[in-house]
Amino acid sequence: MFAAAIGNILEWYDFGVYIFFAGTIAQTFFPADHATAGLLATLAVFGVGFLMRPLGGIVIGRFGDTHGRRAALTLTIMAMAFGTVMVGVLPGYATIGFAAPVLLVIARLIQGFSAGGEWGGATAFMVEWSPPAHRGWYGSFQQASIAASLVLGSATGALFTSILSPAALAAWGWRIPFLFGIVLALIGGYLRRSVQETPAYRAAEAAPEKAAPVASGARAGLRAFGFTIHWTVAFYILLSYMPTFTRQHGGMTASQALSANTIGLLVLMVLIPPFGALSDRVGRKPLLLASCAFFALLTFPLFAVILGKPGFAVLMLIQILFNVAIAPFSGAGPAAIAEMFQTIGRSTWMTPAYALAVAIFGGFAPFIAAWLIAATGSPMAPAYYVIAAAVVSFIVIWRMPETAHQALQ
Repeated sequence: MFAAAIGNILEWYDFGVYIFFAGTIAQTFFPADHATAGLLATLAVFGVGFLMRPLGGIVIGRFGDTHGRRAALTLTIMAMAFGTVMVGVLPGYATIGFAAPVLLVIARLIQGFSAGGEWGGATAFMVEWSPPAHRGWYGSFQQASIAASLVLGSATGALFTSILSPAALAAWGWRIPFLFGIVLALIGGYLRRSVQETPAYRAAEAAPEKAAPVASGARAGLRAFGFTIHWTVAFYILLSYMPTFTRQHGGMTASQALSANTIGLLVLMVLIPPFGALSDRVGRKPLLLASCAFFALLTFPLFAVILGKPGFAVLMLIQILFNVAIAPFSGAGPAAIAEMFQTIGRSTWMTPAYALAVAIFGGFAPFIAAWLIAATGSPMAPAYYVIAAAVVSFIVIWRMPETAHQALQ
């Protein structure tokens, strides 16, 4: 579990750091004469990395079914480390002109390809190593490690914006968090090369009938796609984009916005495993549906409070509430989505289905939120996006069978 989690932390630490430093990155890699256009371009580049996730999901997902979960996870962590360090060392627009954003896009594409295979590979790895009665508990550490990575990224952002002057941060300070990623890569790469293959994969490999029918895998993939929409939109709007939103529209300083976000993420990280364990007892669907219902009903009023510039204490409470509501989905979600698929075929179908949903609805969520605000003139616009995603996934989950107490296929 730790070997899978440490790689997850690296994969998503970089994504978190990028979005938390979006404003500074915009100043470094894009012309300085139009701040809004630069921020939109930076958020678009964040989304571009997600365009490679479906391709990474297809290639690495298939690789995970043919060569094993361990080999796939080792590949993803090495690729992500390369992309992370590349972002940290790239010269800016003032030095090499338009080559700077082009190289930034290439780095993000490498990271996106890696991340496309990481989520499904790590989820399959954790769930397949889990005791049958505790798949929710063990699988939840997949999401807890992602929350930990965002805590690390957000805390890093809060620290550097607090101790460095804006000039120092823009000149060199923002690069240090990206270079730190190489440490996680070395640790994670070593651990992943040292672990054994999952028992479920070894048993499935030895079985006479290995692969699931294509039609069955495709149906489960479509279900996983709809299942993921709420998850990814809530995650990237309310956890990644929120510091930018509260700074621009909620009256918060950069340090306050990142600090409130970090506190909320800490709550999420702590709550995910207990909700995963609860899903082993009461089933996956009640927790998944409750999370969707919360965001469908309460996103609008909570955004209205934020736009009233209520102060740091109230903002922190709202951030905590959002994270408490995401925790049931993140706790039950990894086991629930893995249980939709047969073992040989799980990585092939689950990984690209999840990656495609994230690419379309999650990766561009910060850009879509900023664009909706600019197009409508209303900072309330992102709330409608969150609500629509919650309604779609609620319908999909309502129609799903309960799989908590069934054996893995």
